[in-house]
Amino acid sequence: MEGDAELQDLYREVLLDYFRSTTRKGKVEPADVRAHGINPVCGDEIEITVQREGGKFAKLRYAGHGCVISQASAAMMGEALEGRTETEVRALIKAFKSMMLENAPVSELPSDLEALSALEGVRRFPLRVKCATLAWNTILQGLDAAPAEEA
Repeated sequence: MEGDAELQDLYREVLLDYFRSTTRKGKVEPADVRAHGINPVCGDEIEITVQREGGKFAKLRYAGHGCVISQASAAMMGEALEGRTETEVRALIKAFKSMMLENAPVSELPSDLEALSALEGVRRFPLRVKCATLAWNTILQGLDAAPAEEA
């Protein structure tokens, strides 16, 4: 079981690194996609803004406050979604939510998103899953409400 403890420590460090990162914190203006989400269970709150360019997410930023899990997940999401088309974004959101909510294997996520595996352990704590999925649900709501990008 020593390996499990080492892996948990590694994942904890990965989450803390993303939590502390300021790379994608803030807002983009003008924003093509804007969404606001709240997790009333633990008080997490997030606003996500996106600028699209050439059919892709050029910039994604998040602002707000919350626990390490919600903020690290938002940072990971920004990293994962920037540079992708809306079709790719929606597929990644679906794959991530399947991992978190339906216990789909991490291997179903694209190989370039291995950092997201750090959130896999959260599945054991149902209330914390809401923290991990807050940003992902919020961006999906924003996409559903935003006008389609002009070609």
